[in-house]
Amino acid sequence: MNRRSLLRAGAGLLAGGAALALPPAPLAGAAQAAPAADPTDGWTQTSFTYSWQKPWNLDLADRHSYSDGVHRMWVYATDEPFEEGSSTDPRTEMRWKNDYKTGNRMWDADVYLPSGTDGASFVQILRGVHPSGTPATDIMLNVYNTGGGTVRRYDGTVLKTGAFNTWFNVKIAHQASSGTGTIKVYFDDSLVLTVDDRGPATRYFKNGVYNHGSGRAEARFRNIRYWTR
Repeated sequence: MNRRSLLRAGAGLLAGGAALALPPAPLAGAAQAAPAADPTDGWTQTSFTYSWQKPWNLDLADRHSYSDGVHRMWVYATDEPFEEGSSTDPRTEMRWKNDYKTGNRMWDADVYLPSGTDGASFVQILRGVHPSGTPATDIMLNVYNTGGGTVRRYDGTVLKTGAFNTWFNVKIAHQASSGTGTIKVYFDDSLVLTVDDRGPATRYFKNGVYNHGSGRAEARFRNIRYWTR
């Protein structure tokens, strides 16, 4: 099943705000606010494994490279899907093998999105086993070739602009339950989104480039980590 329709799940843009004046210097002896907590406080870094999904008729080296700690993945809109006969869009992705139903799981990596990539997912939580009639994903983060690189939840809520050609850290923390769980997204350790998941499922993380647009799409990753608690 072609999952382009899943990109319709987002809704609304973040409203632009007025410019803020610099705050006045604190008075001598005044109490200072505590620094924001690290999103990984209380979590345990955990090992993970993964397999590759790439155009079925190509070698991995045709769409992936690894050098100096950086995974570089790219794909073309004209590429084949990951399985012969599949109707899904072309991709080069890490398919994490740490499937889960419940519990607290966090995906964490530095991400680099080269300019020109348009309509591609670079990280998602895929619901591999889910009740009939429910969505195939809990969340997808997509990048679009507007605003110097606009990151959205699906094709809706804007989470970041100016994302092209710079490294930024992304964390996706999922509190999964037997009912409806909660997903939090952090950019550079600042919370940018809190949203419900799509209900019970067996799911897993994926990262790479899943091209729903046209032309060439690329994403790069370093310092990839997995956290549980």
